[in-house]
Amino acid sequence: MKEQGKNPLQLDSKQPKIPLKDFTETEVRFSSLSRSAPEDAERFLQQAQENVTKRYRHYKQLADLSFTEEK
Repeated sequence: MKEQGKNPLQLDSKQPKIPLKDFTETEVRFSSLSRSAPEDAERFLQQAQENVTKRYRHYKQLADLSFTEEK
């Protein structure tokens, strides 16, 4: 990609289609926390969702940058 003047960072996955909460509810390792400490679980989940959203947005911006190698 670099030799073709294209950005070598290519995202190979699409933006998540479902909220993180929908995924975590199906996983025992996460749902057990919701049962034992619901307030903490909700706080952690909210922080994690914000992180997922920001991180994907950042990677997308990097992948969308035009690329020219400086010589």
